[in-house]
Amino acid sequence: MPAETTSARRPVLVTGATGFIGANVVRLLVERGEAVRVLVRASSDRGNLAGLPVEVAPGDLRDAAAVRRAVEGCRQVFHVAADYRFWARDPRELYQSNVEGTRHVMEASLAAGVERVVHTSTVGTIGLAAHPRPCDEATPLLEGQLTSHYKRSKLEAERVALDFAARGLPVVVVNPSAPVGPWDARPTPTGQIIVDFARGRLAAVVDTGLNVVHVRDVAEGHLLAAERGRVGERYILGHQNMTLAEIVAELAEITGRPAPRLRLPYAVAWTAGAVSTALATWVTHRPPGVALEAVRMARRRMFFDASKAVRELGLPQTPVRAAFEEAVTWFEERGLIPRSRRRVAWASR
Repeated sequence: MPAETTSARRPVLVTGATGFIGANVVRLLVERGEAVRVLVRASSDRGNLAGLPVEVAPGDLRDAAAVRRAVEGCRQVFHVAADYRFWARDPRELYQSNVEGTRHVMEASLAAGVERVVHTSTVGTIGLAAHPRPCDEATPLLEGQLTSHYKRSKLEAERVALDFAARGLPVVVVNPSAPVGPWDARPTPTGQIIVDFARGRLAAVVDTGLNVVHVRDVAEGHLLAAERGRVGERYILGHQNMTLAEIVAELAEITGRPAPRLRLPYAVAWTAGAVSTALATWVTHRPPGVALEAVRMARRRMFFDASKAVRELGLPQTPVRAAFEEAVTWFEERGLIPRSRRRVAWASR
């Protein structure tokens, strides 16, 4: 049986609480006085949870019994956890965690009579238009747009969640775009752009684009989905569409470092990704420096329209400049990137 909580209210479970989005969801729940339980693997780095008053339920998504124990007694479940990798030596691991793990969470939530489940998907399951315009939840996903096992596993997981919604489980799906902000410990691919730029490792950019959103807005979107979301619906949690060149220009203004002027042709990036991924698969058996699936994703501008979440949920739209500034500060304070001269001068004023 899970340990008793200090609150008279039934606890809220968060999976993936040690990750980027999950850590921000947990913090927001704690700020609002919720009793929070977190499902955490024994091998997970718990640094993002240090000092937080949470109840830890040890276990793995792939362990149905451990998931049932974690869900037992909870009134809400935020299923944020996912195996987020663009490359895996054995892709079956992605499906075991993302698809079967989601099934375990949904089955346990149905059996426990959970009042609301928020399932964290990704904009990777949303279709991309043939011509460059922001896409929304109704944009059809076309053949060939699922470029990776990660995306395929997340689409299958989303379908599992929506199937349980059709069976009577009160599930709402949220589809975050590219969150930016604090607690990006690994870091995520978007966070890695910031780290690489600040370390002077971003010598060129490709012609691609992302929808950028403050991670706290994403966390807020999860809580709003639990409160106001319509069961069985999907909500894009995003904000501003930006090209990669615009992103590095923003980072240049914040840090005082020069933005790269070189534009890398897609064919060159694809070749680098193909070689790096082949070496990882057949020689090093370690994640590639440049994952081919990440390059394939960059071929299209992933621009999205979050107006449905703004309209129905009240999703906040914090200026992305604040997101980048907070992310840079967070990386600097943890020694992941050097503190720039401009920011040192600002701090001394």
